[in-house]
Amino acid sequence: MKIINLDHISSKPLLPEVKQAMISAINNDYANPSSQHKKGEEAAEALEKARASVAALIHCETPKEIVFTSGGTESVNHAVKGVAMANADKGKHIVTTNIEHNAVIRSLRRLKSDGFKITSVSVDKNGRVNPRDIAEAISDETILVSVMHSNNETGTLLPIAEIGKITREKKVIFHTDAVDSVGIVPIDVQELGVDLLSFASNTFYGPTGVGGLYIRRGTMIWPLLDGGVQEGNKRAGTENLIGIIGMGVAAESAAKNMESRLAQLLKLKNTLLTEMPNYIDEYIINTPPEFSLPNLVSVSIKYIEGESVMLMLDDEDIAISTRSACATGSLRASHVLMSIGLEHADAQGTLVIAFGVDNEEKDIVTFLTALKKIVTTLRQISPLYTKTH
Repeated sequence: MKIINLDHISSKPLLPEVKQAMISAINNDYANPSSQHKKGEEAAEALEKARASVAALIHCETPKEIVFTSGGTESVNHAVKGVAMANADKGKHIVTTNIEHNAVIRSLRRLKSDGFKITSVSVDKNGRVNPRDIAEAISDETILVSVMHSNNETGTLLPIAEIGKITREKKVIFHTDAVDSVGIVPIDVQELGVDLLSFASNTFYGPTGVGGLYIRRGTMIWPLLDGGVQEGNKRAGTENLIGIIGMGVAAESAAKNMESRLAQLLKLKNTLLTEMPNYIDEYIINTPPEFSLPNLVSVSIKYIEGESVMLMLDDEDIAISTRSACATGSLRASHVLMSIGLEHADAQGTLVIAFGVDNEEKDIVTFLTALKKIVTTLRQISPLYTKTH
């Protein structure tokens, strides 16, 4: 039986053209892109072709502003720690929000232990930060503002362009974690006004283990890895050329098919939100109707645990998640859901449904039919439900 994948926020399938490009690259037996002989030059050309494709997807001024990494986590670490190390003599204050991904949170925690001061700004019930609050948090000691472009648990899109205007006026470096946005919604780094933007290949149907960091020309940042002079002396180590080639093809596909993909994803999202009341009751939608990703819906179902629903759906060959895959295994309620005001019990009953290009409307119906049966079963044995009904 076919697995219905509604967990595209955790991983997406490789596009057929991406697979083919990577297989061809493997068969081509590329040399090291840093080598000076003909085979090395051929590899370097393939590397720069992919860089240009990725740069075009987010509208860089020049492809040289793209640094390839091992994925979103490294990109975020490089942006946050690299800026902190390079600008510590100017100040040791960083502004962020309380809904960031763990890659940001733990990078900042490490910097805090080194004497940096972190200000974490709260969000509203929709998971959006007020740009005025960011402006008020910035001081003369502030060297970096880091605010995610979209939240990986609720799908909320944050007001990055408005914050970008503030950071430009105050001459503070601005990083946005756009791992769950690039290739899903249109991104223009010029319009956003960001200095750094982190992203990952697998978000837009490229291979895992490959990512990128946009670094605006002139931004003060140190490399995380010391060694060779690869990636414009910003990221040492021989590049993962096969993965990067796949990423380049995925970027080209995302740019070319952005409009049609958006339409498909929004149709699936609308079907889910419209039909859900016909199958279950007493739930909370955590994804705001406006300002959210087209491919994600977060729903908290009252009186039951999301993990139980996930496991029972898995038995029905339907894949979903309960929160970010990076946070799976934690027994604590999501810091994101608690930040938007959810009660602890409701947060524990949360499902994250994320669509992809391989989904159809019939998948939504199959999911809702299975969900109705599972919710009914779990509520019959739930002490929270029986106590209130």
